[in-house]
Formats: sequence, structure tokens, C-alpha cells
Amino acid sequence: MTSLASKVFCRVERICRHLPVMLNTFLVFSITGEVSYLVLVEAPLEASLKKTVWSSWWKAFHLLAQYFMLGNICWNALLFVKTSPSIKGVFLEEGVGQGWRYCYSCETHTPPRCSHCYDCKVCVLRRDHHCVFFGQCVGFRNYRYFLSCLLFMWSGLLYATLMNAEVFIVILKEGVTVHSVLLLLIPWIMLVSGQVTARAFAFAFIADTCVVGFLLVSAFFFFHLFLMSRGQTTREWYSSRRPYNLGLVHNLQHNLGVTGTFAGSAHLSLHLCLEMAYTLKSQGH
Repeated sequence: MTSLASKVFCRVERICRHLPVMLNTFLVFSITGEVSYLVLVEAPLEASLKKTVWSSWWKAFHLLAQYFMLGNICWNALLFVKTSPSIKGVFLEEGVGQGWRYCYSCETHTPPRCSHCYDCKVCVLRRDHHCVFFGQCVGFRNYRYFLSCLLFMWSGLLYATLMNAEVFIVILKEGVTVHSVLLLLIPWIMLVSGQVTARAFAFAFIADTCVVGFLLVSAFFFFHLFLMSRGQTTREWYSSRRPYNLGLVHNLQHNLGVTGTFAGSAHLSLHLCLEMAYTLKSQGH
């Protein structure tokens, strides 16, 4: 009985861990579908322009732009999830020195800025934080994919918010009434109570999602740009420490890394050496 309950608990935990990823995927594709509908069906607004050559080129440009951003979001998210930021596969026993710690959970020595994640159940190199939306830690080896995904999500949501401006105009066309305000703020209740149609609810809900998502992603994106310019991780920002600040240009190179298998290995070695050197410096050695 205990074994069955444990298996059920583990399965429920695994499903709950993937729920944010599935929800984000659903929202991204829902927003893309809604914006595609706006481009193909609703725009341009003037009836005289709907069948012109200009209209065809306009639609083609907008579809190309939005699917370019969608492709980059999905590709960088896939690379982020598939790139493990952990110490697995990295031999860390040589060069153990000042600032290194021993993790009793992983049973290995870990370099500075490396910490154990109890959600991932492993130590992560230069751990920044555990991203709930992706269900994985942001660390040394997948940070550039995380930042690239944030960049294209930010630009895509900005684009979607601008495209949905017409939805807000249509809702508020008759003035700021209780009905229009409630439709924008609580579309679910308006749908359940039968005050709006399913079509109006879908447009209002996705328009609201674009605005809220844009504000949240903007906060995350610019916060991480700020951290990267200072050579900090989120954990270090909480403690106001900046022992690894190499200057703006070198901070960008150190965080974004280089491409290629050999270059990636060299970058990892450089990363470990720099962290050891700056740990010694900060300790006055």
C-alpha cells in the first residue's frame, strides 16, 4: 500500500512539475494563432484595402515576423531544456582549492558559485535560479539559451500587444462602461455568467494575457540584462555581492559563452579558473 501511494505521489509530482511548461506552450501557441487570425481575417480594417497587393505583402510580412519569433522561442526553449546545467559529466576533483565545497547530496566537490538544487536534485554550475516555467535550473551552460528565449518572448509579446490594440479599441468603442471594464479585467466571470460570447471572451482573454505576459517578461528580461552587465547571478544579487565583475564586455562574453565543442570545453575551464581566482582575491589571498 505504501509503495502504491509512493508511486502515485511521484507520478502526480512529475505531472505538476510539467504543468507550467504545458501551460506556457499552450499560451504561446494560442497567442500566435490569435495574432495570425487578426492578420489574415481582421486586417486591414478598410474594406477597400483587403484585396489589394499591398494587403497581401502586409500580411506576408507580419506572418513571417511572428513565425520567426515563434520559431526562435521554441528553438531556444528546446535547447535550454535539453542542455543540462548540472555538474554531471564534468570532472571536478582536480584543482580543488579555495572556495570549493563538498556537497554531501551529490558526494562531490563543487566550485564557487555552484550550489545544490533540491528540485533538480543535483548541483548546478553557476546556479542562477530554478525556473518554474521551464522546470529546470538556469546555470552556466544554458544561460544564453534562457536569455535568448526571454529576448524573443519579449519581442513577440510586444508585437502581439500592439496587434491586439485594436481589440481594446473595439471593447472600449462605446466608452468606459462597467461591462467593458469587467470584460477586460475578469473575462472568465463574464463568460460563465453569459454576459459575453465565447469569441469575445477569447479575444479579451488573449489580449489581457499579452499585456500581463509582456509586463512580466519585460521585468525578467531587463533584470537579467542588469545582472549580466554586473557579472552577478540572482543569488548573488540577493546578498549584494559582486566578486566576479569582469567589466561589461567580459561579463557579456563570460555569460553568453562561445560556440563549438572544443570552445565550449575551453570556456568551461576558463569559467572555473576565473571563479577560483576571484574567490581567492575576495578572500584576500
